Amino acid sequence: MSLEEQELSELKSKIGRNPTSTELQIVAAEWSEHCSYKSSKRHLKMLPMDGPLVIKEKGYDSGVLDVGDGYVVTAHIESHNHPSAVEPYGGAATGVGGVIRDILSAGTRPIAIFDGLRFGNIEKDLQARWLFKNAVTGIADYGNCLGIPTIGGEVEFDECYENYALVDVAALGFGKKENLIKNHAKKDDIVVLMGGATGRDGIGGSQFASDSLESEDRSAVQIPDPFIEKLIIEAVLQARDDGLIHAMKDLGGGGLSCAISETADALDIGIEMDVDKVHTRESDMHPDEIMVSESQERMLVVTSKSKLKKLEEICKKFHIGCSVIGQVKFDHQMHVTKGKKTFANLPTDVVANATLLDLPSKEPTYLKTIETEKKFKPVSDYSKTLMKLLASPNIASKIWVYGQYDHEVGIRTVVKPGADAAVLRLDNGKYLSAKIDGNPKQCYINPREGAIGCFEEACRNVVCTGAKPIGMLDHLQFGNPKDPEIFWTFLESLKGLTDFAKSFGIPCVGGKVSLYNETPSGPIKPTPVIGVIGLIDKKPSVPQKISKGDCLLIIGDTKDEMGGSEFFEYIHKFVGGKCPKVNFDDSKKNMKSVLSLIKNNLVKSVHDCSKGGLAVAVSELTMTNQIGCKVSLDKVPGDKLDVDRILFSESHSRYLLAFEKKNLAQIESLLNKNKVSFKQIGQFGGSDIEFSNKTKSIIKLNVERTRKTWLHSLPNLVLHGKK
Repeated sequence: MSLEEQELSELKSKIGRNPTSTELQIVAAEWSEHCSYKSSKRHLKMLPMDGPLVIKEKGYDSGVLDVGDGYVVTAHIESHNHPSAVEPYGGAATGVGGVIRDILSAGTRPIAIFDGLRFGNIEKDLQARWLFKNAVTGIADYGNCLGIPTIGGEVEFDECYENYALVDVAALGFGKKENLIKNHAKKDDIVVLMGGATGRDGIGGSQFASDSLESEDRSAVQIPDPFIEKLIIEAVLQARDDGLIHAMKDLGGGGLSCAISETADALDIGIEMDVDKVHTRESDMHPDEIMVSESQERMLVVTSKSKLKKLEEICKKFHIGCSVIGQVKFDHQMHVTKGKKTFANLPTDVVANATLLDLPSKEPTYLKTIETEKKFKPVSDYSKTLMKLLASPNIASKIWVYGQYDHEVGIRTVVKPGADAAVLRLDNGKYLSAKIDGNPKQCYINPREGAIGCFEEACRNVVCTGAKPIGMLDHLQFGNPKDPEIFWTFLESLKGLTDFAKSFGIPCVGGKVSLYNETPSGPIKPTPVIGVIGLIDKKPSVPQKISKGDCLLIIGDTKDEMGGSEFFEYIHKFVGGKCPKVNFDDSKKNMKSVLSLIKNNLVKSVHDCSKGGLAVAVSELTMTNQIGCKVSLDKVPGDKLDVDRILFSESHSRYLLAFEKKNLAQIESLLNKNKVSFKQIGQFGGSDIEFSNKTKSIIKLNVERTRKTWLHSLPNLVLHGKK
């Protein structure tokens, strides 16, 4: 139990007596950091959460966006970090299950999953390899069993995650606006628990996730069962179609404690429930255990007595449990009994609303020296350096990961994993593009600019598919918030995201804060992960095959800002330097221009320039198209820089465009009109990736040999421990 001394005193003061054992367990779950957001909630309000497409209803666990023609898209992001660090297969799998139920609770069908994964250094660390392999398998098995495609994400490795794992899972849902659940309750309504049986797995999971990971408490890790989840999805959607659901919430963190108290508080009602009515996996469970168990695949439904028979028939049809566990009252109390004996009787607003903290913050001392850059030994062979980067765990192809996911089930997937962003076909003739991005290296060096960069990169990725960003999800992951230096990095990241969201008119439609992410070596680097959802009205930009004679053009300036780059950290083992900054005006102009070019069918392929810089982005285009390219570095727009900086700077707002030569005049005309910085820098053809500076050859690599290295490095490392 994780109530602090002052919280216990506060609880006693608010209820006017000593709490019972069950009440203590309920409040400890709901007031945990994981469930209450007590350290972050007052600051999250700075984010813009309204917009012309945003639909809000009380009690929703996912964001809702109106995509026109009577349809909506839902989106949510969750994490399962502590459980995945202890038991990666089950922890990652139940992370998928939880976010899927958040989508379902709004009354929409889940249509896609995205994952963001972070582990330690898999080149040196066997534990990191084990965590990585099993987390990927857990996500693959759960999503594949559900028949929901996992169509995007990212994987990153960094020593700050040693003996730890960050497992972020985002999901999208789709449905008719008229079918959204309008959460409400009437007099004499009943409360039903649908789905899997309640067991002792996951007891105290929310408290476990609200402190530093010091023990491998496997009892706090939930047991996944995707087959029950699949049945729940179909049962809930049928019950929705039949008008049987008045209100609904999934059972995630805190189990029944949070589901009951939050539902009652959101609907301004009371709920009386009997633990004897809960269908359990074990016969001798104490009320305390039943209330805080986080057993998976469970949904709480408020319905009327007259609709119960039909709901029970649906549950019987789909072979899932269905128990009437309580009834709606209008006394604003959460009353828990076992038969006739009371175990808890608390005001719902007290339980559901922990006192928000106002924690101190101060700039970390490490930042005072972090931007100091030292002289490096000159690179003697840029071809070898580029090959080394392309084989590195953070840049090598992730096909080994997404190849385990069924990303085509559901027949909506138009652009598959491996491209800049995934694209899904919607029933109204429009398309949805989505991507998640993070960059802890840059966020460590400059939390505000690093977070903005993550946001802009996710936007760039959806823009590459021809989509206009319409909403964002943020997942903010940091160490112990009671350390003022760590809390400062959280606030700076949040301020950066807020500035960008407001300037670009992209509302935050959902998110998650995960704190206390610490390893024995110390806190993780600041790790905000940003998801961006984009809408395409007509036709998405599906990359076309690049041919001999096609041109390569770059939009955006390359600047002397190498801090947090893969080149500095992987090649030179140096942490520091100047973090790339987003120029908002340039970013807007560049996005608008790329969208116009795509709309006018002037380009074959658009690829954003990010991790590894220009050299890696060009290489990715050549390897995926299996064609060579000659690039002139002296033509790259931006600051006059040394060769290594032009090749590997990770400046933002840059796009690579591949197109037929006949379109060059039109493209240049449009870009000049929009006052965009650009230059044609190369031409496709041959079998080599070539970079030259004026007349001097800098890099020459065979495309096919490079592609094999890029494709096989990660699986060789993970499966055999070697490159």
